[in-house]
Amino acid sequence: MSDPVPVEVLNAEGASPFVLLCEHASNHIPARYGALGLPEEELARHIAWDIGAASLARRLSALLDAPLLLSAVSRLVIDLNRPPGVPTSIPERSEDTIIPGNADISPEERAARERAWFHPFHDAVTAVLDRRAAAGAATIVVGVHSFTPRFQEVDRPWHAGVLFAGAEGFGRALAAALAADPALLVGENEPYRIEPGLHDYTVPVHGDSRGTEAVLIEVRQDLLGDEAGIEEWALRLVSALGVAAGRLA
Repeated sequence: MSDPVPVEVLNAEGASPFVLLCEHASNHIPARYGALGLPEEELARHIAWDIGAASLARRLSALLDAPLLLSAVSRLVIDLNRPPGVPTSIPERSEDTIIPGNADISPEERAARERAWFHPFHDAVTAVLDRRAAAGAATIVVGVHSFTPRFQEVDRPWHAGVLFAGAEGFGRALAAALAADPALLVGENEPYRIEPGLHDYTVPVHGDSRGTEAVLIEVRQDLLGDEAGIEEWALRLVSALGVAAGRLA
């Protein structure tokens, strides 16, 4: 079976101010990597992809009329939200799982994965953003992610989190709009935080360095386990994104 194209672009000319990215949409590992030496059950876990994120992103794209770019390879092959060359770009260990196929790979193999998967994805993002900038279109970059409810034996209580660096005003407004529902616990820069040059690429490169508002949305994976949960969160996020964008005007 041939590999999929390295990036799937949906609704590239969408009228929404939001440009959606889903960097961890897929758990696909090209056949030549032999599943990286992992059993199938490991590839179904959160270490290989953000479970539910692609479905949520697709629904958001449809509801918002927003461009969406989705990855087509597992983050275990190469993580599209990590700067090339950092240890987590091609991880030798994820949580408590050793990744045999990533042990001691050569610089040539690292470069080959970057050429095959990393650069095509981010070149496509850049092309969309450049086209919108040339047209004078208002743009807010939103990465759509999910997180595991329990990580390294620690429970994560948040229902969702909003991660931001330079876009502090928009990020806080989005978190506040979600937290207006008293049933929800929403984290600001939880369960992760933006760390340029170490653990993050999308927000620093496609947002902050361009002077463009950019955030990552994280939804807990157990809340995206079926179509009803995905629809509920899509509708909730559409509303919250609208409120937060309105506060920028």
